[in-house]
Amino acid sequence: MQSLFSSTAGACVRWHDLPGQGIPIVFIHGLGCASSYEYPRVVMDPEFGQQRTILIDLPGYGFSDKPRDYDYSITHQADVVIEVINDLQLSLCHLYGHSMGGSIAIEVAERLGERVGKLVVSEPNFHAGGGMYSRLLVEKPEAEFISRVYDEILTNHTSPWKGSAQNAAPWALWRGAKSLIDGASPSWMETFLSLSCSRALIFGEQSLPDSDFQYVSDRGISVAIVPEAGHSMSWENPSALARELYVLLSE
Repeated sequence: MQSLFSSTAGACVRWHDLPGQGIPIVFIHGLGCASSYEYPRVVMDPEFGQQRTILIDLPGYGFSDKPRDYDYSITHQADVVIEVINDLQLSLCHLYGHSMGGSIAIEVAERLGERVGKLVVSEPNFHAGGGMYSRLLVEKPEAEFISRVYDEILTNHTSPWKGSAQNAAPWALWRGAKSLIDGASPSWMETFLSLSCSRALIFGEQSLPDSDFQYVSDRGISVAIVPEAGHSMSWENPSALARELYVLLSE
C-alpha cells in the first residue's frame, strides 16, 4: 500500500493504487468499512473493466492510522481524500463514494471542481439526521460507546461488515456517525445537485422505494439499481455493482 502523512488528520493514511487504463477512479468507503476490505472484489470483476483505481482507507479505518485527537468529521475526511489526490498528482479523476463515503465524495467534488470528471454515489447521506446505524452508534455518549457498546455491536453482528468494523477505531465510528447526524449546510443533497461535474446515483434494489432516489431521478441525473442487493451492495452483489459503475463511468 502507498501512504501519506496527512496534515489534516495528523496521521498516516494508506491506499491501494491498482494499475489500469483511463481516468483513475477514487473509491471512498462508508462508516465502519475500509476500501482495502470492501472493493478489491468489485474492481477485479470482469464487469468493471481494466481501470486504474485508488482504494483509500480513511483515517480511523482499515490499514490507516487511528489518531485519538482527530474529529473524523465528513469535512475533514474530505480534506484527507484531497491530500491523497494531490499527492498522486491527479489532474483529473472520477469519484465513487458509498454511504458516508458518498457524503465525503460530494464535498471532495465541490472543492476539486474541474479536476473531477464524474461523481458516482451509492446510497449516500444526503441530509442531516443520519441513517439507522449512525443513530444507533451515537445513542450513548462516546466514552460509553468506546468502553462497552462497540464490543456489544461486534458480538451481535454477523454480516461481512463485522470484519471491517472490528478493525475500525471505535472513536472514529462514533465521531463519524455524529458528523453524519449533524449534517452540513448547505445539505449534501443541495451540493450534489449544484455540482457542475457529471453525477450519478446508485441504489440497491432492496433499498427501494426511496424518496431521494426519485428526487434525483426527476432532476435528470443518471440513476442505477443494483439487483438482488440492499445497502451493502459491494458484498451482496459485487458483479452487478461493478457493471453499473463501469456503465455510469463510461457514459
